[in-house]
Amino acid sequence: MNMKYITKIKANLSIYTKKKSSNILEGTYNSIYKGKSMNFEDLREYVIGDNVKDIDWKASARTNKILIKQYIAEKKHNVLFILDTGKKMLADTKDLESKKEVALIAVGTIAYLVDKHGDSVSAIFKTHDKIKLFPFKTGLYNIENILTYYEKEIDTNYNLEDLINYVLKFIRKRMIIFVVTDIAGMSNISEKTLKRLSLINDVMFVNVSDAFMTGNSVFDIDQDSYIPDYILEDEKLKEIELEIKNKIYKETNEKFKKHKIVTKTINKQKDIVKDVIKLLERQKNANIN
Repeated sequence: MNMKYITKIKANLSIYTKKKSSNILEGTYNSIYKGKSMNFEDLREYVIGDNVKDIDWKASARTNKILIKQYIAEKKHNVLFILDTGKKMLADTKDLESKKEVALIAVGTIAYLVDKHGDSVSAIFKTHDKIKLFPFKTGLYNIENILTYYEKEIDTNYNLEDLINYVLKFIRKRMIIFVVTDIAGMSNISEKTLKRLSLINDVMFVNVSDAFMTGNSVFDIDQDSYIPDYILEDEKLKEIELEIKNKIYKETNEKFKKHKIVTKTINKQKDIVKDVIKLLERQKNANIN
């Protein structure tokens, strides 16, 4: 298999780790699911991002290494990606990058991290004629297969909430869930569904941002044409659009906070690693609180 996406993801991570510690991302992921209810299992070496409260100082003194208490819950997770394949994912982000490409690299980056941790990855999304569910597996070939399939299926008309309800009905296990969509997908999910989804699962949403309707050379994917300049340059329309977007963001964020579901907006590919770290840190803090 041509590892097109894995190669690109490794390159992005390599660029980031030249400036930052290579352990930051792994350490953040390692530490987000530890809590008081988890049972001590073993010791492992400290990496940046671990909670210093979990350092075993006596064992560290004996070995001359900083050792962290490892918990059973760290050893294996089932990580599910719920992916939006709606036509709107063919549009551009706020920074005028392809939403599809940003979504693909964001999913791949998180999945790559999950695989390095030894956890199993699955994905579900709507294709043009069915719901596609990948079994939980480890390995980079599994991730590449998911991303390759996902890329081909973006351009459907399907309600993301229906897909989430399908997961709730047919997948009966505790999972870490990443939902990758945009603000329209997030805002249209009911509180009832969010409550059910987060009841036994750890849930995080990746919001791939949208370009503004007013601006320069904006393409309308629904009309399959560029928006006329007289609309793009209308100052009153710009004010109205900004007001509407701010209202939707505020209402959506309040809904997600109510159910203690963390989110992160991603605008461009070069910020994906940094934004994933922020998402995981928010989840860690939510678990602590």
